[in-house]
Amino acid sequence: MKTPLLLFLLLLLGGCGLFCTQPPAADKPLSWQAQQEQNRRLEHFQISGKIGIRAPRESGSANLFWQQSQDYFDIRLSGPLGRGAARLLGNPEQARLEAAGEISEGPAQTLLSERLNLELPLDALHWWLRGLPAPGKNLQLQLDTHNRLAQLNQQGWQIDYPSYQFEQGYWLPERLKIRGHNLLVTLVIKQWDLAPSPLPQTAR
Repeated sequence: MKTPLLLFLLLLLGGCGLFCTQPPAADKPLSWQAQQEQNRRLEHFQISGKIGIRAPRESGSANLFWQQSQDYFDIRLSGPLGRGAARLLGNPEQARLEAAGEISEGPAQTLLSERLNLELPLDALHWWLRGLPAPGKNLQLQLDTHNRLAQLNQQGWQIDYPSYQFEQGYWLPERLKIRGHNLLVTLVIKQWDLAPSPLPQTAR
């Protein structure tokens, strides 16, 4: 009478091996193709850290908060280049910038370039943050021993990935160095949140 119960338990445990998925272990690197497929699924994330900028005429650093929900973002800089706080909220086509006590609206890239004097490609940045190339064919990349991006050349920019962190089954960048267009930008990501609270309605 105990045999059917024992068989049932064995089948149940065996079935869990087939159907219960576990995040990959840090010591078992995925292929580059699998890394891309996995990190592309991170359409909702939040990071906090620091950004440093070196330019011919001015340099400085700021605390960085970035929340992304598909195409919508909430990007906050605290103390950018010594000019106080700034917040960019919206999507690529229509965004709102709050900086220096003023509110400006328009395309996000225009606001970033003209109001904050940051010539960074916003459309590509949220891909680079996840250790992914932005969509497009004209790129060159090098991988490290764990099949993660070590260096990426795209859109006239060189992005180096000196270090990663393992978070909830994902290898995610910890440091990025972005060079191009007379700029050197260093990003240090201190914390990743892969299940952030929803963006406020004003961002959508």
